[in-house]
Amino acid sequence: MYGSKIAGTGASVPDRILTNAELEQMVSTSDEWIVTRTGISERRIASDDQATSDLAEGAARRALEAAAVEPHDLDLILVNTVTPDMFFPSTACVLQERLGASRAAAFDLLAACTGFIYGLSVADAYLRAGLMRNILVIGADTLSKVVDWSDRGTCVLFGDGAGAVLLQRTTADPCILSTHLYSDGSKGKHLIIPGGGSRLPACQKVIDEKLITIRMPNGNEVFKTAVRSMEDAAIAALKANGAEVSDIDLFISHQANARIIYAVAERLGLPRERIFMNIDRYGNTSAASIPIAMDEAVRTGRLKCGDLLLLTAFGGGITWGSALIRW
Repeated sequence: MYGSKIAGTGASVPDRILTNAELEQMVSTSDEWIVTRTGISERRIASDDQATSDLAEGAARRALEAAAVEPHDLDLILVNTVTPDMFFPSTACVLQERLGASRAAAFDLLAACTGFIYGLSVADAYLRAGLMRNILVIGADTLSKVVDWSDRGTCVLFGDGAGAVLLQRTTADPCILSTHLYSDGSKGKHLIIPGGGSRLPACQKVIDEKLITIRMPNGNEVFKTAVRSMEDAAIAALKANGAEVSDIDLFISHQANARIIYAVAERLGLPRERIFMNIDRYGNTSAASIPIAMDEAVRTGRLKCGDLLLLTAFGGGITWGSALIRW
């Protein structure tokens, strides 16, 4: 019987910091309005010549170093992103060449902000099946490239970054106890980039109408659905493992909105001191938010060997999910 364990973590974010004070000069908003409604004070923004693969590479190399694994030992590179460098080749293939991971298969997975948990689930399944030994799972996005900077309802939310974990097959007690994935395509219209694909290919009209930028026409509906969905997914993870809320040492949710995270924790009965948040410094980095937070929690001592870690996420699609991990 095989399981999977997390052998190393890594993260990479751009140097450029965009503060709320700077956003006040760009759109009709204020630091107080942003902080009160989202918990965000600043976010990292990629430079014009910085692509998703650049951030993914930095996170990947740090995770490989932490796990003491060489690129040629990788069996699979899985990049979770909604902002690939290009349609094809995949960002994972771009990364495979840069790392020199000559033995590794590589592909991208798109589940928006839930992408990292989806990717974790796929990797865990390969390892449990005994098909692979070392898998690099990366969440990476440069959402600043697809934000409408004149839309104050969305431009204040998003930032850029990448996080990675190195998963290994193990015959000892597994680290990934279970993962739980869900979707509801009927609600996809609430969080969407409508243009740029085969339905509305990129053209001057699509660009002029800003159809290749993030649209969130009903933020209140997204808020309510996110809270309810992540609560349900968290409960499913606990029940699947016979665990109680009191057993959770650390809760890392997708860093979308501080009020959403606190609302989910409150409904679960989880005290705030067990919540890890860094949204104030990074904003919503989509699939990168959970692995960035995990890496920071490890490197600052918030996540220790033996801790029970609960992950939840919600994103476009819509998708949502959870994972329970014994560190």
